[in-house]
Amino acid sequence: MLGHEHSDNDLSGTVHGPAIQSGKVYGGIHFHTEAAPEAAPEARGPKPPWQLPPSIRITGRSAEVSTLEGHRARATREGHPTLAAVSGLGGVGKTAVALAWLHTIRPHFPGGQLYADLGAQSPGGPVDPGEVVGRFLRALGVPIPQVPPVLAERVALYRSLTADRRLVVMLDDAATAAQVRPLLPAGQCVTAVTSRRRLPGLSVDGGHVIHLEPLGREAAVELLDSTLADGRVAEQPEEARALVDLCAGLPLAVRIAGARLAARPRHGITTMVRALTEEHDRLEALAIDGDHDVRAALDLSYQGLPAGAAHLYRLLGLHPGREFGGPVADAVLGSDAADALDVLYDASLLIDAGQAAGAERYRFHDLVRLHALAQADRHESPEERAAALRRIGYHYLANATRAEELIDPQHRTMARDFGPGPVVDAGFGDGRAGDEEAADAALDWLEHELPNLMAVLRIARPAGIPALGWQLADAMWPLFLRRKFYEEWREAHREGLLAAEECGDEAAVCRMLTSGGLGELDMDCPEQALVMFERAADSFLRTGDTLGHARTLNYRGLAHQRLGEPDRAAGLFGRAAAELPDRGDRRAGALARFNLADVALSRGLYEEAVRDAEAARDVLREAGDTYNTARADALAGRAYLGLGRLDLAEAGLRAALDALRPMSADHETARALGGLALVSEGRGQPGLARRCYREALVLYSAVGGPGSADAQEVRDRLGALGPEAGENGTADDGDAAG
Repeated sequence: MLGHEHSDNDLSGTVHGPAIQSGKVYGGIHFHTEAAPEAAPEARGPKPPWQLPPSIRITGRSAEVSTLEGHRARATREGHPTLAAVSGLGGVGKTAVALAWLHTIRPHFPGGQLYADLGAQSPGGPVDPGEVVGRFLRALGVPIPQVPPVLAERVALYRSLTADRRLVVMLDDAATAAQVRPLLPAGQCVTAVTSRRRLPGLSVDGGHVIHLEPLGREAAVELLDSTLADGRVAEQPEEARALVDLCAGLPLAVRIAGARLAARPRHGITTMVRALTEEHDRLEALAIDGDHDVRAALDLSYQGLPAGAAHLYRLLGLHPGREFGGPVADAVLGSDAADALDVLYDASLLIDAGQAAGAERYRFHDLVRLHALAQADRHESPEERAAALRRIGYHYLANATRAEELIDPQHRTMARDFGPGPVVDAGFGDGRAGDEEAADAALDWLEHELPNLMAVLRIARPAGIPALGWQLADAMWPLFLRRKFYEEWREAHREGLLAAEECGDEAAVCRMLTSGGLGELDMDCPEQALVMFERAADSFLRTGDTLGHARTLNYRGLAHQRLGEPDRAAGLFGRAAAELPDRGDRRAGALARFNLADVALSRGLYEEAVRDAEAARDVLREAGDTYNTARADALAGRAYLGLGRLDLAEAGLRAALDALRPMSADHETARALGGLALVSEGRGQPGLARRCYREALVLYSAVGGPGSADAQEVRDRLGALGPEAGENGTADDGDAAG
């Protein structure tokens, strides 16, 4: 089917789910659970974030931790923020040292702890600082709609929020000093940065940079001993020293070698020493900074895998994202991968990345992933590698489509291609379209998987599967609409547009233009939105798709309305309202009539607004569109207010409020409350009006910020009501909003 329809005006509703932090390999560490010290709560604001990975015990790094703490003490005495960077080879224990230090100072920083993996070694490239600042702002309690779209504005808000807050920030795996600078908090905060590169540029910002060298022999032997924990190191001290020498003192290599020995309790350490020595000449394919012994340890660990686990290891190296769950492994393997995943995890080749929706998630250490990729290149045919990548992509597409169906059944899904194999269910919840619990679970799944979805979308065209790209962008529509990931919204539709053009699929091109245009409209770029809508309209005309063209009338009207051109907007809405029912889409025609009523209301044409709003409401109710039915009720109620018909105004506004509250549609709920407050004012009930205004102010501040125009208007109305003293304590004590 050509063309599509969205909930056209709903560009502000938001829901926000929990933030999920990835795991990471920490060389030379041992995890243990430790109760967090009780921190003093902030005087105001949301609960402080506590995002650091688990507390750890490190080996042979006490001097480095003492150096970092000494730097903090000096900075605190001098009244400066603390910035420290820990650099070194991958697997040397940079993150372990930083975490050991930060956990010791947690009691002194009740403002919380923020953590971000900056992805210098990620296959998708380093993380954009704007994305991280946005994530930090949300963790600090900023509602998603209030997060500014521009990096400079995000940074300014972040610095304002941290100026009087004692906060710890950890920026893991940084690529450059320039990537780090926008993420530095203000005030008496502590920031720790880790990077494989030395970052002398941070010295300009007052940072203290330390570079970690591999562990000394005795510290590495201690790590091997604690990994084995069976007395073999004490029995074979010389062999133990020879083994850690072959591991070049790198904690990752020591742990991998130790894990292999631990799995073979009858073998002497000499066996591993001999094996590593024999592997030296075979490791050039994975030459990472000259660490031949690390590659030898990885090769040996890989060679000990059963065939099925080795096959999964190679194919998972192709995964374009940073972490994955069991269903992805099932999709890659084409069968149940649980046993093979357990083998890889036990062999220290996979890292526990926490849980999502009750399921375990995993990730590779950067060096291990490179090793897996090298083994895939060596042992898998180009055809099998391409097929595995397609299975990964189709898995994400199929489950994103399922989520789309649960969240937004009104959104017409275009044809989707899920490939030849069976689709593996991601397990984010059962339910039917319209089921609020199932829809919330589906939204949470989309949000958590967003980095993976975007990574798949980015590689779709280079991998020769462009249709996957635009279809994935289309399937993410409900997430973009409700949770406002603006940067991803824009990128996904730009890449989706290129993919649709490469496919030569004009219907898909138009879908990317209209969905992307609505995103531009939501980001307050109506000029760009109008360009996209008009291009889609021209395409529909060329292909003879009259229904698709009629839908663009509505979109173009929205753009002109945002541009302050109500006459042009009303003309386009009127045409859409007349043409769409004749083309077979009564619901879209009703939305156009709703938009027409909105223009009439803004002009004070209350009779016209009532007529169009109620006509739209009746069709939308018949179509099962509960959300837009409620919006039409509220619009009619506000129009009746203009006519002075308070009973009808209250009926419409209360009906809207009853429907909107369970949907967490804060902006529309606040508008309905504002209307009820005006009804109460008209009846001489200032107490009821105040209660409605105050609740509306809370909601407007949540979605648009306390300084938004809507919030200020409500604040002005409250001020105009005057003091509460002497108000009637009987008639005014009812709950106008309940």
